[in-house]
Parts: sequence; structure tokens; C-alpha cells
Amino acid sequence: MTDDLTHLQDAMKAATPEPSRKDADLALAMKNFDDFHDARQGSADPARPTSDRPTHHWGLSSGVFKMFHSLTTRGALAATTSIVAVGIGVFFYTQQGIRPEGFVGFSPTTVTPPTREADIRQIPVTEPVMTDDAGKVDSVIIVDPVIVEEVAPEPRARQAEAPSGAAVGASADMMLAPMSRKMVAPSGGMAYLQEPAIIPPAPDTEAFANGDANPVKITTEEPVSTFSIDVDTASYAIVRSSLMNGQLPNPDAVRIEEMVNYFPYNYPAPETGEAPFKPTVTVLQTPWNSGTQLVHIGIQGELPAMEDRPPLNLVFLIDTSGSMNQPNKLPLLIQSFRLMLSQLRPDDEVSIVTYAGSAGQVLEPTRVSDKAKIMAALENLRAGGSTAGQQGLQQAYAVAEGMAKDGEISRIILATDGDFNVGISNPEALKDFIAKKRESGTYLSVLGFGRGNLDDATMQALAQNGNGTAAYIDTLSEAQKVLVDQLSGELFPIANDVKIQVEFNPARIAEYRLIGYETRALNREDFNNDKVDAGEIGAGHTVTAIYEITPVGSDAILNDTLRYQPAAETDDSGELGFLKLRYKEPGADVSKLLTTPITTGMGQATDDVRFSVAIAGFGQLLKGGKYLQDWGYDDLITLANANRGQDAYGYRSEAVKLMRLAKSLSGE
Repeated sequence: MTDDLTHLQDAMKAATPEPSRKDADLALAMKNFDDFHDARQGSADPARPTSDRPTHHWGLSSGVFKMFHSLTTRGALAATTSIVAVGIGVFFYTQQGIRPEGFVGFSPTTVTPPTREADIRQIPVTEPVMTDDAGKVDSVIIVDPVIVEEVAPEPRARQAEAPSGAAVGASADMMLAPMSRKMVAPSGGMAYLQEPAIIPPAPDTEAFANGDANPVKITTEEPVSTFSIDVDTASYAIVRSSLMNGQLPNPDAVRIEEMVNYFPYNYPAPETGEAPFKPTVTVLQTPWNSGTQLVHIGIQGELPAMEDRPPLNLVFLIDTSGSMNQPNKLPLLIQSFRLMLSQLRPDDEVSIVTYAGSAGQVLEPTRVSDKAKIMAALENLRAGGSTAGQQGLQQAYAVAEGMAKDGEISRIILATDGDFNVGISNPEALKDFIAKKRESGTYLSVLGFGRGNLDDATMQALAQNGNGTAAYIDTLSEAQKVLVDQLSGELFPIANDVKIQVEFNPARIAEYRLIGYETRALNREDFNNDKVDAGEIGAGHTVTAIYEITPVGSDAILNDTLRYQPAAETDDSGELGFLKLRYKEPGADVSKLLTTPITTGMGQATDDVRFSVAIAGFGQLLKGGKYLQDWGYDDLITLANANRGQDAYGYRSEAVKLMRLAKSLSGE
């Protein structure tokens, strides 16, 4: 590479433009720069399209953009406005099959397109470059050259020169459309001239997994409610990301159960020798409707001592496609895994598989005691190419199965923005693929990064069917929460296929609705079918589910009594309903059953209970608040503030700040 650069510089020195032509063209270039700069004052910065987008064929290294931005802010391009990309034009002409307009006929013999920021250089430009017929030159980019065969330029072409020693780079606030006018080949390299064209921001392609809000059910018609538990937290972090960026979240991005389950709660834990988790039921007044009550179900998982947990085999399956080439994606991902490594035991093993245009294993199974080797493999990752998710998943499962030993836990942690565009990309097809692979005993968890093309629907399909969890990492603080503070719950399952079924007593309860869990609904008969998959509870995890119930005779009943509906039988038991839970111990094929009657005045409405209710109200407001009467953000903030409790990590205080932001953005 150094020899090529020297060759290019020597060749450039050999060409000496005519002084009068140099002065005239330089003055013209200066005028064009000033005109272009003035025209762009006050314009918004468009987003950079990602390199694995099928609708874009042209792009430049992010490092080039950073270089240009720092130079232009120092006025370094005051002497010229021409853009010369040495090597990039050859790459697109030969690799992409695109022939730019005005290409003057160079035949490449070796193509070495720049692939990383280290390949970009700032070098003097002395060789004349081709211009359009008006002599207009716009700006200069130089990257390491490819070797090309020189072909004489067209005689009619005019020439302009970038002055010796001019600093060059690429604009961070501009993308160039493929509108090149002329090209010239100095010895050992190629110049690629384009006129500037602003490309609009890439469209928002985010897709979220959700469903219509659960309706109010009439107890006499449908007394039984069945669903899978969910300990995912991705939705809350996505909501926070939207609000912190000054906009209300897409209602489809709001999954209320994930918002509620984002927070740690101190529910009563199971006693030694009991089931691996304990349910606690609380019946309390609904804050947004005086005519209804809430049935709050809190589940607390046991937390075994660290020394008692089994050895862990982890496969980091990392998306290194072009869409990950943003600061809040691959760089944040690497920092996040660095935090996680510090929490693992020395005898745990880690392997790394990456996928972009194709998949590959970049780190063989390595003990955590060799942390330096693992970190070196992570820090050498670079983003580029399309997203071959299917191939990556196949290889990750193969690696995990090879690492598995009796008594150990194997888990794949997929880190991605969810943008699968090679292989299986349909959530339903992914669901079928993962459902077959989970029989191997390997768990699959998903960490989402970045916004704009976040495919939450794909992430949910993977995590829900891979016996794992889904979380969204938008900051290093969130990585600390998920991968350090709650690491045991994320990695070590204590109960598989956990299902909840509640039968409401029609003699006492006229109507009910489940708040959230739309994507986790099960058929009534699925509860007793051990072949039907459901959610997992990790060590120390808490799970919360909330029903709003309307007692018989309440003025809050929404549905008219049917003319021919039989009257409910009288029941003096005092039971409002009956709670049943099914679960499997890790590795077991047969489920176990837990039951608890639900009675009036049951449980104690603690700070934990009331705060979780406030978050459920927050989620409903963000989705439109259909069942909240006149209850609004002021009521919500008052309820949340009064029940923050100890709040050791500040999560609840942060939630109140988000509520205030949402209130302002909503215009209430």
C-alpha cells in the first residue's frame, strides 16, 4: 500500500499545469466553493444510508466522512472544491457493474477498495483532474489508489488543479449521488470526479411486533385467560430512546408487559425446597377507574449462589453488516460485551461468530480466563456487507452444540439491529427454524442495537422461539443493567415454558381485561399441552401481570347484559378467580402445576406493586389510553413519584423524567 501511494505521489509531481490555466481554474474553484457553501447554510443534515441497503449502490467509508468533517470545520478546503476518490470509482465500476457517466476508459488490473478507516490518507493533490464542460470542480477526496492501466483522456476535456498541499477529505453532512462527470488516471491510481448531490435520509424501516390491545372480556362468555410469561425488556428501552430523541414512540413499539417488567421488584421469594419461583397476588383499587379493581400477579424467581451455577458456554453471534457501522451499534456492542466478560467465571467459555455477506467463526471456544484473546477478537470486528442472518444462526448453533457438555448451559447471544436481508428474513420462517433448533437445548437471546432500521419483529420472533430473552441496548448504562446487574437472570434459566391461566368467577366478576401480553396469548387448551412453547424465567427474575376486573353490579361495566344470556350462578366462596401456573424444570419434558385462589383484599399494595401499576398506566397513555377515563399524565406522575421506593439504581426516577417528557410532547 505504501509503495502504491509513493508511486501515485511521484506521478503527480511529474505533471505541471500551465500557470495561467492554474490561476483561472483555481479562482473558479474558489467561487464554486463559496456558492455551494452559501447555498447549504441552514440545511438539515440528512442521515447516511447504510451500505447494505438494496436501494443504494454508492457509499464511502465512514472514516472518510469523519475526516472531511474535521477538515471542513477548520476551513481546510478553502482552496478547492473538487472531489477525487482514488480507487472507489474503480471498485464500483468493476465490482458493482456500474459505469459512471463520462468514464473515459480505464481498465483496472488490480482492485483494492478501501475497507477501513486506517486505509484513508490525507495527501497533497498536484495532478490535474478532469472537470465537466463548464470547468466546475467541487471537492477533493483521496484514498489509497488501485493500480490501473492508463488510457489517454479525451482531447476536449478541460483541466483544473487542486493546489499542492491541499488537505482533502469527505463531508459528514453530505452523500454523493452517482453523477460523475469525468475521470482521469494519474500514474498508479485513478481520479473519480463527482458533482455534489444531496441524498435524502434513508427511510425509517423499523418494524415492531405487537397486536391490538386486549379487549374487555365478558366473564360469563369467556371466563378463562391464558398466556405465556414474558421477561423481555426491549420495549421500554425503545420507548426511552424515542422520548430522549424528542418524539413520542410509535404505539406499536409499546408493549406494556415489557415496560412493566423492565424494573426490578422485591416480591416475596420462594423458600428453599419449594418451586423455583413464587407467585404473589394482590387485589387493589384501580387508580384510573373507581368502578374497577386490579388483580396484580407478581412472580419472584429464586437466585442461586454464584458458586452453585453450572458452567456456561456462550456464542456471541454478532451482526457485522454495513447497517451496524454506526457509533450506537457495533462500537457500543463491543463495549457492552467488554462489561459482560468481567462478570463471567474463568472456566466459562466464549466463541464468536460474525455474519455479514457470509458468516464465519472469528474466535474458537476460549476460556474467559484468556480475556485478552476474547477482547482482541471483539475489537478487530469491522462492519460492512449485507446481512446473512440465516447463515450466521446456522453456524452459531453448530458451534454451540459442539461446546455443549452434560450439566452445562449453552446460550447464543445474537447482537444485531435485526435487519436480516440475506437468507431467512421473514419472522414466521425464522420462528420455524429456531423452533427446530431449540430442541438441542441451546438458548437464544437477542440484544438489539441502533434505530432507523431496527427490526423488532424479527428480534421478538427469534427470542420468543429460542427459549431466550430480548433486550434493547441504547446506552452503555443499559448494557450495565442487562449484562452486569441482571446477568444471572439473562443467562441462567430456572424454569422453562412458564404459562399463566386465570379463571374468573362470573358470580363476582362481570368483565376483565389483561393489560399487555398481546403477543404472548395462548389458547385455553395450550395450558396443559407440554408441547406448546412458552417463556422462561431466569435466576432472580421478576415477572408481573396485571388484570383490570369489573365487579358484578359496578357502574363501570362496559357491555350490556345479553337478553338470552343465562344468569350467573351464586357463589359464596369469596373467590374472585383462580390462578394456575405451569412450568418445566430446565431439561425436563413434563410440566409441574402451581395453583392459588384469588380473593377480595388479597395481598398488600406495596411501593413495588403501585409503581408497576403506574408503569402499566404509562404504557396505556402512550398507546392512546382507551380505558383510562380522564386519567392523564399529571395523575401518572403523582402515582409514580409517590411509589419510587428505594430506587437503588435510579431506574424509577428516570421513568418519571420520561413521563414528564411524554407529557410535554403529547401537548397535554
